[in-house]
Amino acid sequence: MGKKVVVGMSGGVDSSVAAYLLKEQGYEVIGVTMQIWQSETQCEVEKKGGCCGISAVEDARRVAEVLDIPYYVMNFRAEFKRDVIDYFVREYRLGRTPNPCIACNRYVKWEALLTRSLMLGADYIATGHYARVLTLENGRYALASSKTAAKDQSYALYNLTQRQLAHTLMPIGEYEKPEVRAIAAAAGLPVAAKPDSQEICFVPDGDYAHFIDESTGERALPGNFVRADGTVLGEHKGLTHYTVGQRKGLGIAFGEPMYVIELRPEQNEVVLGTGDEVYAEELLAGDVNWMAVAPPPAGETLCCRAKIRYNHGGADCSVTVLPDGKIRVAFPTPQRAVTPGQAVVLYTDSGAVLGGGTIEAE
Repeated sequence: MGKKVVVGMSGGVDSSVAAYLLKEQGYEVIGVTMQIWQSETQCEVEKKGGCCGISAVEDARRVAEVLDIPYYVMNFRAEFKRDVIDYFVREYRLGRTPNPCIACNRYVKWEALLTRSLMLGADYIATGHYARVLTLENGRYALASSKTAAKDQSYALYNLTQRQLAHTLMPIGEYEKPEVRAIAAAAGLPVAAKPDSQEICFVPDGDYAHFIDESTGERALPGNFVRADGTVLGEHKGLTHYTVGQRKGLGIAFGEPMYVIELRPEQNEVVLGTGDEVYAEELLAGDVNWMAVAPPPAGETLCCRAKIRYNHGGADCSVTVLPDGKIRVAFPTPQRAVTPGQAVVLYTDSGAVLGGGTIEAE
C-alpha cells in the first residue's frame, strides 16, 4: 500500500481531480470535506458552487463513490469562525481590507486539517490548488507558480509554514484548467463541468458591509469623506463600505474621477484623491513569513518581484528587512492601490515564493 494522503475535497473539479491523480499514482487516498459553514440556512445560497456549503458534501461524496475511496466530513466550524470570520470582521472594522482565503488556507485548510490528518496516520494532505511544492537546494520547501498563470494560487498560499509544506501535495499544479476538466470527464467524475466558485464563501452575495453589520449587531457609523489635507467633501456610509483604490459606489459626485486613497479609522474618515494619488512607491509589511529562504538579518536588502493583490501582475522591487522583522518594499515604478490588510507576496526570478507579509498603513 502506498503512503496515505488526506485530500481536502470541496466538491469542485480541481480537488476531485487531485484525488483521482493521487490514487492513480498509488497513494492510499482518503477524501475529506471540511464542514466550516456556520448554519445550514446561511450557506443555502451557496448552491451555485461555493466551497464551504452543503452541496459541496453532496458532490464530494459522489466523486468519492466513483473513485472508490473512503470519504468523511470533518467539523471545523469553530476554527473557521475564530480564524477566518472573526478576523475578517475585525480587520474591516479597523479600516483594513483582509484576505480571508489566506487566513483560511493557513489556519484551517492546512493547520487544522493537517494536525487532524497526521493524528489519523496520514503522511500528507493534498488540495486542488493551482501551485507546486518545491524542495530547494538549501533544504527548504517553497511554493512555485502553477503551470497556468491565469489560475495560479501561490499568492493566497504564501503564509504556509515549512512543516505544512513538508506534508503537502498539490497534484494539479502541473496542469492547465482545460486539462483538469478533460481528466475529470475521462475519469467519469460527476463534477467535470461544475462552474468555479467566485465569491468569498461566507459572503456569497458580496455585500461585506451588510455581513459585518449582521455579525456584530452594530451598523457602521457614517463619517466624512475628506481630502488628504482634511478638507471635508461630504458624508460616507461607514468604513466597511470602502477599500483603497475604489472609485465606484462612493455616492458622491465630483468634476473628476476620485478614488479612495486611505481609510482613517481613528477619525472615521475616508480619504479621497485623484488618480495620481492612488499610486505609491513603497509599502510597509508585517507578520512576515519567509518561505524559500530563512529569515534574512535586519538591514539586508533583496531584489525580487512582488504581487500586492491576487490579480496583480507583479512588479520589480527591492525589499529591506527592518530591525523589528517587518519589511519595507520599494518599487521603481509606483504601484496602484497599495491596500492595508492585503498581502504582499515576494517571488524569486524562477517563480518560487520567497515570502510575504501583511501590508500595513504607514
